[in-house]
Amino acid sequence: MPSMKLKSVDLSYVDEGEGQPIVLVHGFMGGSEQWEEQIKSLSKDFEVIAIDLPGFGKNNHLPVINEIIGFSDWIIAELRRRNIKKYHLLGHSMGGMIVQEMVRSDYNNINKLILYGTGSVGVLPGRFETIAQSKIRAEEDGASSTAFRISSTWFLDYEKSPAHEACAGIAKYSSLEAILAGLDAMSGWSGEKYLQQIENKTLILWGDKDRTYLWPQIETLWKNIKDSNLSVIPGCAHAVHLEKPYIFNKTIHSFIESE
Repeated sequence: MPSMKLKSVDLSYVDEGEGQPIVLVHGFMGGSEQWEEQIKSLSKDFEVIAIDLPGFGKNNHLPVINEIIGFSDWIIAELRRRNIKKYHLLGHSMGGMIVQEMVRSDYNNINKLILYGTGSVGVLPGRFETIAQSKIRAEEDGASSTAFRISSTWFLDYEKSPAHEACAGIAKYSSLEAILAGLDAMSGWSGEKYLQQIENKTLILWGDKDRTYLWPQIETLWKNIKDSNLSVIPGCAHAVHLEKPYIFNKTIHSFIESE
């Protein structure tokens, strides 16, 4: 497990580079520390803001949120508190659902959008197990075992992946209450009918072996968001940014700097 000192903060903020910052929103049972390779690479040219959602990572002490729109409102409020108004936005997995909500309510302040390993519906068709099954198993097995088990599915080689141990260590900071609230948030959300309203230039990024979000969900995003580009990274599951960070970082950098 990685050493991690919990602080009474809501955002990990790296201020290097010029221009609009890029805001990174992690997914279910994630945390800001999972973006270490992205912060190291991208902060050479951009400001990078890596968020810890309430109940997760460094903010596991905060009251949990059980609605996607609630996470969206919380992030926007925190960005305003930090006097951050114009920004690029990346959301991974559940974080991808959250940023879709953010686009609806903070459209004028968001420049480019990156939807990474995510979809337009919270009830994930074809997921390695249903959300209902995940809730039952979480209550039976406890938070720590659930964090290890589910995080292993994010990698092509499961727990044998070199990056899994650190990722599972971050996931273990999620309480059972936060895990159940996050699952409820996803199961009660759908943004499919709003996809055609997204006018931001959008990158849809996906690992071709993702077990959580299957191709039909990615295709739905790609076909319905008007100004969208698709990047499929081969030989990766749900955690492309950890399995192939160099390719991931170059893809993000190229997209942000493109016309």
